[in-house]
Amino acid sequence: MTHIDPDILKAAQAWRRDIHAHPELAFEENRTAALVAKELEAMGMEVETGIAKTGLVGIMRRGDGPSIGIRADMDALPIHETTGAEYASKSDGCMHACGHDGHTAILLAAARQISQMPDLNGTVYFIFQPAEENYGGAEEMIKDGLFERFPMDAIYGLHNMPDVPVGTFLAMPGTVTAAYDAFDIEVRGKGGHGAMPELAVDPIIAASALVLALNTIVARNIAAVRPAVLTVGHLGAGDAHNVIPEVATLRGSCRSFDPETRKLIERRTEEICEGIEQSYGVTITLEYENGYPSVINTKAEAEHIIKAAKQVTDPANVTTEFDPFMGSEDFSYFLREKPGCYFILGSGETGGPLHSPTYNFNDDALKYGIGLWVQLVQDLLG
Repeated sequence: MTHIDPDILKAAQAWRRDIHAHPELAFEENRTAALVAKELEAMGMEVETGIAKTGLVGIMRRGDGPSIGIRADMDALPIHETTGAEYASKSDGCMHACGHDGHTAILLAAARQISQMPDLNGTVYFIFQPAEENYGGAEEMIKDGLFERFPMDAIYGLHNMPDVPVGTFLAMPGTVTAAYDAFDIEVRGKGGHGAMPELAVDPIIAASALVLALNTIVARNIAAVRPAVLTVGHLGAGDAHNVIPEVATLRGSCRSFDPETRKLIERRTEEICEGIEQSYGVTITLEYENGYPSVINTKAEAEHIIKAAKQVTDPANVTTEFDPFMGSEDFSYFLREKPGCYFILGSGETGGPLHSPTYNFNDDALKYGIGLWVQLVQDLLG
């Protein structure tokens, strides 16, 4: 297994717990970014800050050779923590419920060990990204000139996964996560008295029919061999027992893997809204937003991660074929611009699933994440 300096591993745990205690939401990661910048500068690295507001890049140049980017996300979630940890969040209603504290500490620790390695030839860009959760910080970094300012041949990123055993990696070429889209629908009718519905145009009836009709898209319009999910997560209207309201609202999300299915879901949503509008005499306004694309790894870069992982852990613990995840990830924006690989680091017991108030990144996974980045750089630049 790749050797990790014990002092660096100890520092990684301290950084992780400090960041965990001081979580920051998307584009507000000022304290976290300052901590990272200070440590990178102490390693002798050039540091560029203020990329997409709170993002930063540490630069290690060692002459001619390959140029790679390694990314960690820094943002927390608007969730009230209930872990009871001694280093629990000090910010009410904000916590690291997805392990970005672990991702940041892993990359920072890897940067320290890599900066001390002799006989490397090439450049490593240590990318600390803001706003992965819902706000597309990766896309904002690209718009802010990430790849023009820091030209790299490929980019790599990891994400921890609870209940996948510590010491385990999941990496493969091809599609790894789903594309994510969201919709907001307003159904506008004519309000009235609950005792005289014939004088009103009830938006609740139309909205209820719309919920049922939207759920036929996956069941009846998409081939069963093409995974997709459509979920209506909000249905709201009125606030009295005897009043037919003027407006009902729906909000939901769609997930799919291939572009054709993604386009089909959007088109059928539009068509169903038009049909319900005509059938029920209401006016429907649809706002459909294309969110994160699918994460699609390139073959050569996935093979680099697989090779490195097999040197960091027992090769039997490296899974190279698995079902793609229905979750989404804005690392996909990077992979539309550059070759690269996004892979899974097993984090084992974390007290709860991702995005839950009981989740707490498992520090036992730190050494495997650090080891992977160190080994990857050794393989590519050594």
